Amino acid sequence: MEQINQLTGQVNVDPPESGSPTVGADTVFDLADPARAYVFGFLQADGHHRAGAGRKGSITVEIKASDIDLLRQMQVVLPWKTSIWRRTRSTNFAASYECATLTLCAMQGRARLLELGLPVGRKSTIIAPPAEPFSHRDYMRGLFDADGSVGFARNGMPFLSLVTTSRAIADFTCAEILRITGARRTAKPNARDHAMNIMVASDPAASLASWLYKDASIALSRKRHAALAVTAWQRPAGWRARSVRKPWTADEDDLVMTLSVGEAARRLGRTESSVNVRRWRLRHPTD
Repeated sequence: MEQINQLTGQVNVDPPESGSPTVGADTVFDLADPARAYVFGFLQADGHHRAGAGRKGSITVEIKASDIDLLRQMQVVLPWKTSIWRRTRSTNFAASYECATLTLCAMQGRARLLELGLPVGRKSTIIAPPAEPFSHRDYMRGLFDADGSVGFARNGMPFLSLVTTSRAIADFTCAEILRITGARRTAKPNARDHAMNIMVASDPAASLASWLYKDASIALSRKRHAALAVTAWQRPAGWRARSVRKPWTADEDDLVMTLSVGEAARRLGRTESSVNVRRWRLRHPTD
């Protein structure tokens, strides 16, 4: 049941019973569990950890009110007491913006999430994948639901992208994209705010969307629907097939540096142009 708070004008959404801890509840919060890995990834990307005086403090995450069902799912996953509020406020982009906020104040919960890698205060540049074992697929889906985009470009090309200012998150994302899709991505910060935009399109996007969202235990509903559409995408007839970049090995690099360009290309089954580029990069590793 929803009740209006007479002091603040906020709409208080009573948390479901499962949002409160029970006696003997599991508060270890093991990130090998898919749902917990997802929630942690989302909190790292879009949550805020505030420390107050003494033992006070809170962890909050705010999303569009239309996505409130995701917060309710998070309440079920989090083993500590939480609350959800809904309110309307003005932003830089809209005079009236309806949002929903999940709040966790339990010190035990805040301490555990801090231990896992949810720092207090500004965190965007220092967050990193957990040191403990975790479900990579679900953690990464939490990152994409919080700070990513899934959909189709104007030309009908499917894509997934993630924006981050954390080098550790960027490197992790690029490594997972390479492992799942074979597409090699290099994250380069822009000059304005040092943010890195990591994107995959076409066939790699369909593969990544399927891996992230198919049969997911928890996800942002609108991005799940978009991802399933991306997963179902098929390359139109007449579109040139995507070439798969073949990584260079140490043995191949030795041949590139010792043989002529033509001979290295013949032995390696590569073009002379690619051998030339590789030789230049090996000779100028810091450029």
